[in-house]
Amino acid sequence: MPLVTTKEMFEKSMKEHYAIGAFNINNMEFIQAITEAANEAKSPVILQVSSSAIKYAGLKYLMKMVEAAVEENDIPIALHLDHGPDFETCKMCIDAGFTSVMIDGSKYDFEENVSLTKKVVDYAHSKGVVVEAELGKLAGIEDEVNVSSNDAMYTDPDQAEEFVKRTGCDSLAIAIGTSHGAYKFKGEAKLRFDILAKIKEKLPNTPIVLHGASSVIPKLVEMCNENGGNIPGAKGCPNEMLKEAGEKGVSKINVDTDLRLAMTAQIRRVFNEDPSIFDPRKYLGEARKEIKSTVLDKINNVFCSANKA
Repeated sequence: MPLVTTKEMFEKSMKEHYAIGAFNINNMEFIQAITEAANEAKSPVILQVSSSAIKYAGLKYLMKMVEAAVEENDIPIALHLDHGPDFETCKMCIDAGFTSVMIDGSKYDFEENVSLTKKVVDYAHSKGVVVEAELGKLAGIEDEVNVSSNDAMYTDPDQAEEFVKRTGCDSLAIAIGTSHGAYKFKGEAKLRFDILAKIKEKLPNTPIVLHGASSVIPKLVEMCNENGGNIPGAKGCPNEMLKEAGEKGVSKINVDTDLRLAMTAQIRRVFNEDPSIFDPRKYLGEARKEIKSTVLDKINNVFCSANKA
């Protein structure tokens, strides 16, 4: 099965009230673990690449590894640009074969965001590629995204309706309380499901996206810290909240931090338990297993996309 756009998978998710996981990839082990897990669970999956990942791994290397994963697995796989910073990056990825791109104009004022998003939409649609846009500002730090809690801003439902109509974007990332990175909440976790409900009421046919939605899995944080890590007080979105988000109209939920933690926790554990190990296959193999286990749990128990391929 060739790479697909997110159009059909999102239509099905909106009808049946579940979410699809969008997992960030950086190297071969990430790609293998995510797609093997999705294939095993018979779930559609979105592989997403940030501009930082492109700088790290190289666009051609990432494309060839994703092509291999598509050949190895018989499930719908979309390849998505995460947080495209400008038109040029989006165009580069569209021309390279991505089936979906995100243009992140959330740092600009409303009119400039509309203008930039519309420019990307026009080009992407001419090539058969779908576009995700963002309205509202999520706090936190992840790759090029760096927004202080003072600058965070919930998505306005009326603006969301106008934004989608004027830009023609295919899906919309909204801000309802999630944030990027490992430190999402200082106190009790809270998502504004009331805002989500109002947005879905105004945009019933537009797939909604949640960024900054890793649960920052406590056992992985603990494994990191027990083996020399220093990640105190990390706190993410509880799984039950993410599951509720999928049931209430969120079609795409992004996961990055949890996969980073899975890889790092296992590598730290292997090094700590046996300092004589220097074969990368031994520690990266354990990291790959943990990433796969993490993705399987998300698909089966949080996003509920198993058997939806």
